[in-house]
Amino acid sequence: MDTSETSGTEPGTPRTSDRTDPHDRTGPAPGPGGPADPADGPGPADRPGSAERPARGGWRRWAMDTRPLRVPAYRRLWSSTIVTAVGSQLTAVAVPKQIYDITGSSAWVGAASLAGLLPLIVFALWGGAVADTMDRRKLLLITNTGIAVTSVLFWVQAATGLGSVAVLMVLLAVQQAFWGLNAPARNASIARLVPAGQLAAANALGSTVMQTGQVVGPLLAGVLIPVIGLPELYLIDALALCVTVWAVYRLPALPPLAGAAVRRAGVREIVAGFRYISAHTVLLLSFLADIVAMVLGMPRALFPQLAATTYSPWGEGLALGLLFAAIPIGAVLGGLLSGTFSRARRHGWMVIGSVVAWGAAIAGFGLSGNLWVGAVFLALAGVADMVSMVFRGAILLSAATDEMRGRMQGVFTVVVAGGPRLADVLHGGAGSAFGPGTAVAGGGFLVVVVMLGLAAAMPALRRYRI
Repeated sequence: MDTSETSGTEPGTPRTSDRTDPHDRTGPAPGPGGPADPADGPGPADRPGSAERPARGGWRRWAMDTRPLRVPAYRRLWSSTIVTAVGSQLTAVAVPKQIYDITGSSAWVGAASLAGLLPLIVFALWGGAVADTMDRRKLLLITNTGIAVTSVLFWVQAATGLGSVAVLMVLLAVQQAFWGLNAPARNASIARLVPAGQLAAANALGSTVMQTGQVVGPLLAGVLIPVIGLPELYLIDALALCVTVWAVYRLPALPPLAGAAVRRAGVREIVAGFRYISAHTVLLLSFLADIVAMVLGMPRALFPQLAATTYSPWGEGLALGLLFAAIPIGAVLGGLLSGTFSRARRHGWMVIGSVVAWGAAIAGFGLSGNLWVGAVFLALAGVADMVSMVFRGAILLSAATDEMRGRMQGVFTVVVAGGPRLADVLHGGAGSAFGPGTAVAGGGFLVVVVMLGLAAAMPALRRYRI
């Protein structure tokens, strides 16, 4: 935050008043399953020596920072993500595959994607407000159970051979609504489970798992469909979600902090969240940084055209698969080597630098005529995207008070989900008008120019550190 957003603190230093939660200082409250795990010990925020450790030597200084996994509650939540990251991708492949099998039309596949977008946006914004008004653990239990039930219903309709696109789209809309309610509470809970100095490391751990799921899940689905069939993919996802429900059940209670105003989640609270963003420049800039990077610089809509034209000498199928896989692979590599950056304290500069690096890498990809060189540029963009995700997430958790974190995560979910879809429209039109290579390179250069312009014009992000 800039100096106008703090009182009696160093410019850019996040508030610490919301760290007075008894769960942060005296250990987690017992859950309904009985007393809290003794291993949970003192709350992570004030555990002596937990926020900062001596620098690691040798190769370990490059490897992923795993300090947050020493907190049992966070370790349970993270471990469940390993399973569900792959399981969710099985459903993400199965739904469009089943729709295409029924209709033989890619237009219907695209329509299904849009059918899931609106409920995701609406319920992510509302879910952020809900997450600020009730026990986040309880909300996670409800929403994860709802997602699991929809996965079971996906399995039932596929196993019975119903063959209804309308049913698939309704189930997809319901599932995305539950996910929109779930994501803000899940992300906002991290700041109550790990010390402030480990938020970047925790985000790197979570983002790496999710990106790995985006690589492994589709590959596994491609292998499993001919072997066990499409319905079973839904069932595997449902079973994986049971692991998540169990892990959430073992979390400590995460009610609103003592002293927080009692309120109901409604339009007024959602509007208050947007007002909060507009009044805190560093939060606004963290959202704008992602919008700039994704809307101007995400070229995935042009991958099919590039594979069929520019990279056709290498084989259209190989080129298409490599282009879609390169960014997630780079992100995973960035996560595995996150020890190189996750301890940085100047979070604002890390966001600025990573977005500029993303734009430069995308521009390099647009100018490359060689498939493998292009894939390397996309992988570098994936590394930059991982760094950006880590520090934007850390800023949202550290710069906002706990009573606002759910709503900040709701907006974050909408930005992350909506930005690439807007980019598809923008790049699709630009590719048709100017050619795919020019559109991609131009978008990358625009990211660099706009991000540097924002950083120069609005110093709050440059000053922000933790």
